[in-house]
Amino acid sequence: MPSLTINDHEMYYEIHGQGDPVVCMGGWGTYCHGKETLLARGLTDEYQVLIFDYRGIGDSSDNFKIEPTMAMHANDLIDLLDHLKWQNVHMIGLIGMGCCVAQELAIQRPDLVRSMVNMGAWAYCDTHLYDQLKLFRDVHRDSGFFAFQKFVSLYSFLPEYYSKNRDRLLGPEGGWKELNNNYQAHERLVEACLHHDVRDRLQQIKAPCLIIHAAKDLVTGPRTTLPIEKELPNAKGATMKEAAHIVAGKKQKMEFCKILFNNLTFFLLLQKFLIHFQAIQMIFHQELPF
Repeated sequence: MPSLTINDHEMYYEIHGQGDPVVCMGGWGTYCHGKETLLARGLTDEYQVLIFDYRGIGDSSDNFKIEPTMAMHANDLIDLLDHLKWQNVHMIGLIGMGCCVAQELAIQRPDLVRSMVNMGAWAYCDTHLYDQLKLFRDVHRDSGFFAFQKFVSLYSFLPEYYSKNRDRLLGPEGGWKELNNNYQAHERLVEACLHHDVRDRLQQIKAPCLIIHAAKDLVTGPRTTLPIEKELPNAKGATMKEAAHIVAGKKQKMEFCKILFNNLTFFLLLQKFLIHFQAIQMIFHQELPF
């Protein structure tokens, strides 16, 4: 799979499927290296999906002399999309950091964005979220990766799901495995998350947006997602009443896919309507005698 030298680092990426372009980004991990199966079921059947490794994880390198910011990560993706000559892209950001990158990119380069989906998002870290993210990082630093993995899993999944799937969620092949023996990368990812703040710029995002609220999310639930929906000028919201920080289990995944695909189709129809409406306006104005 390809990699590209971008902004003084090697950026690894993969493209799966055919159709209209989509970028899908998650939290402190990757959908690459065989994990594309974790994407929404059917996404690569209908769309051409770009996934990539954030700096310092997987097969992407990093430059530790560069301050880690969400703008830096957004610029990496912008340059990759420009290299691929992709425009009019559906930006899907999930489980935290991916949402922040999508927001920053939509502000910087609106020409690249057809629509934006956020779930598990924040526009800035309030005191509660700030201390949570720092604590996740500090547990990794002070107690090791496996203590961090267990700690963040307890926050991310519903108790019933965690209890039933504990052995699969934990261990060397469990969640967030890209951060095992990789504390420095984790530290830099958290640093970018802590200082993400687009509160005074959200209204610049004019693309149609879907904000999904996970009612049982203990990290980035409606407390942090509802203000985003209210501030964005062209946003609609959907609530998953039984979802925690990570959508897990067949029933929840089916609900998420239904919400996602219905809205991607709506965004496509909306864009076609606007294009036709603008064309009619131009014809109308051309025919006016004054």
